[in-house]
Amino acid sequence: MPDTNIAEAAPAIGITDSAAKRISTLAHAEGKPVMLRVLVSGGGCAGFQYSFALEETQNDDDKVFEKGGVKVLVDDVSLDLIKGSELDFVEDLIGSYFRMNNPNATSTCGCGTSFAV
Repeated sequence: MPDTNIAEAAPAIGITDSAAKRISTLAHAEGKPVMLRVLVSGGGCAGFQYSFALEETQNDDDKVFEKGGVKVLVDDVSLDLIKGSELDFVEDLIGSYFRMNNPNATSTCGCGTSFAV
């Protein structure tokens, strides 16, 4: 039976090749199928903050976005705040991390983990 929550046409969030590769690497290291959850919650220095976690199961209300065989889970409330965003994985001098390129953010903090809309 096909997964009816998989967003296919015009996905609400994009996933870069770099992010898909990193999620695949993390899943391989876990030794079991895992998905990356993107969650937005209140807090951080700018009002909302992103968090990322590996999950083995999806909730009934999750939207599922796929690229290159990996899945990203986003709940409805978080999706309202990040719709149109792109999930990326960055490796630079300050470290390696997942980053949301969110066109809805009116401001962000210096480290990029929190934002305001």
